[in-house]
Amino acid sequence: MEALYSYFNQLLSTQKKAFAAWPQLRWLNAYEYTDLLERRAGLLEDERHQWLFKNTKPFHKQISKGCMQCGLGRWSCLFITNKCNGACFYCPSAQVTDAVPSSQLLTFETPEAYAEYVRWMNFGGVSFSGGEPLLYFERTLAYLQSVRKHCDASVYTWLYTNGIAGNTDMYRKLAAEGIDEVRFDIGATANKLDKLKMAAGIIPNITIEIPAVPEDINTLKALLPQMIDLGVTNLNLHQMRLTQHNVKQLVKRNYTFVAAERPVVLESEIAALEILDFAHNLDLNIGINYCAFDYKNRFQKAGYRRMAAERFATPGETITENGTIRKYNEQSVSYENILLTDENGLANSALKTIILNHKNYSLMRTESASIGIETAAQAEVAALLEQHPEQPPAQQHLFEIWRHETIEEGLRNYF
Repeated sequence: MEALYSYFNQLLSTQKKAFAAWPQLRWLNAYEYTDLLERRAGLLEDERHQWLFKNTKPFHKQISKGCMQCGLGRWSCLFITNKCNGACFYCPSAQVTDAVPSSQLLTFETPEAYAEYVRWMNFGGVSFSGGEPLLYFERTLAYLQSVRKHCDASVYTWLYTNGIAGNTDMYRKLAAEGIDEVRFDIGATANKLDKLKMAAGIIPNITIEIPAVPEDINTLKALLPQMIDLGVTNLNLHQMRLTQHNVKQLVKRNYTFVAAERPVVLESEIAALEILDFAHNLDLNIGINYCAFDYKNRFQKAGYRRMAAERFATPGETITENGTIRKYNEQSVSYENILLTDENGLANSALKTIILNHKNYSLMRTESASIGIETAAQAEVAALLEQHPEQPPAQQHLFEIWRHETIEEGLRNYF
């Protein structure tokens, strides 16, 4: 595990440097906060958890069909706007201006262009997010209508909202156009369910999707029976993460930050696991899942990479579990990603232009790693590529190869 812990130290150094203007941030280390780590370990070992996606997503009862499409890498999230009417302290980005609907480096100026893309890429799930999509309800409805008109009926659709701008008429129109699910961030409304009630009995599946705020554990436990009575089918709990946008707010709360690929809040993970424990104890009739950063960082990114690679790679090229394209000989191994961008978005790197009826795209490749192989290491590299070990190799050069080959198993042990 030496290489893995070296990688952790690199992440810690990188994140401390990125947030050097905030020396009061508490970064997790091996010598402090053992009580938190012991609590986390005990909660993770609960045999009542069900697990998905290489043991990165623990859940109670069931998860949404949309969450399944996400984990399988077949989900497209369309950001209808970058403007929001909420003021959540945990929001990771400024959301103050409107913008052309976008997804994965691509903009879609018309609903028809987006529906064509969804059909062309064969996505199994589509979500409408923001910002706050209900601020531009007619736009949101038009993109939903186009997906329903031009894409396969099996595509699962859902919408994210804080509910502040919502009303019963909106939800009736969304339901009439075939929305499958609406997900409410009740953190934007002080954990009140009033806005959600407007959709009850209208939307087929209602989910509450919020960051797991440590201070709100008891409030959420008390709300669970009301959620069930209102017909809420799922509660999705995200791990809070630290960004340059929300650091001013999060630093006030004395959280412990873990220097993952993006900094995350340790207490947030513990809060989510404690709510799962509570639901297990009472056998509550509601699906609850913990959407950890480890899960998001691995599966959401790898899923889209793999979709693009499978569609555009040259026949005979090797596509790894992590969605990269491997080029290998005894002297070196390298990894490439295939990306779609708006036409001429990265013209100097474009391989070709793809022309569809409603939009043109540039197809490009980027190299994510190139690793030389010394003669003495050739046999062990060949064995690694053949055996696909779940556990990270201890040697640094093998670890770098493994990281590009494999989706890491489980939620990390930090020390």
